[in-house]
Amino acid sequence: MDTTRQQKVNSLLAKDLSEIFRRDSQIYAPGKMISVMEVRITPDLSIANIYLSIFPSSEKETVLKSVQTATKEIRHELSQKVKSQLRKVPDLRFYIDSSLDYIDKIDDLLKK
Repeated sequence: MDTTRQQKVNSLLAKDLSEIFRRDSQIYAPGKMISVMEVRITPDLSIANIYLSIFPSSEKETVLKSVQTATKEIRHELSQKVKSQLRKVPDLRFYIDSSLDYIDKIDDLLKK
């Protein structure tokens, strides 16, 4: 269970990362849409696990690798946004959120 502090940091990071990806998605993934689905920060606030949804999903592995190689730049941009709220910006780890794929699979099964 997350503490209140973790929940606040999760929502702050999700909001600011969403803005970064909305503004700079052409740099990280031209022609693709990247959405931040969830942020989970560790109890010591040192690592943030970010789950991304990528559209179209056919090239999600390529886009994820592109985002992972740009992690340093993304973290720097994030630090500029949250410098008044957080003392130290956590390390960022990006993952693909598979919940939408799971929902689509269940929906297809129910249609049959």
